[in-house]
Amino acid sequence: MIAKGKKAHPVDLSNMNRIFIGWVDVDPDAYNKMGYTTREEYEDVILHANMKFQETLKSKCAPGRTVVGAKRSLDENTTGNDLFIKFFDASYSEKYVLDLSVRFIDLKTDTELVAILVDHYAAGLCGLERCLEKELDQVNRELQKQLQCKVSGK
Repeated sequence: MIAKGKKAHPVDLSNMNRIFIGWVDVDPDAYNKMGYTTREEYEDVILHANMKFQETLKSKCAPGRTVVGAKRSLDENTTGNDLFIKFFDASYSEKYVLDLSVRFIDLKTDTELVAILVDHYAAGLCGLERCLEKELDQVNRELQKQLQCKVSGK
């Protein structure tokens, strides 16, 4: 396991051709404290951010691999995949700071290859939807490094 602040060694993907990206499960019941009038409106923001996050990771890691993502919260249908990128301890504060931990799980052996424990991603001044997207872009860059993908800008 890797604690916050320590360099992680990239995941060995030599036998990992199918990757499943989990769901960044931000509490939808926090919609009111985040300034939304309905849970559905807030869930749409979370859905959009997750889909954009997954598509970005897929576009950077696709050569020679099949990358699929969770469709909703609690979707962990990893059947037929080699690697599961699982997110846990996700929380989002009123100050638009995303706390998130990541586990890379080898599904063939059911072992954790590496974990990045709670890290804080802060995008700066922006609204909820744009901040969440920016913060997930930061997470995406970290995952791309771990997966030895073509890494986009800073």
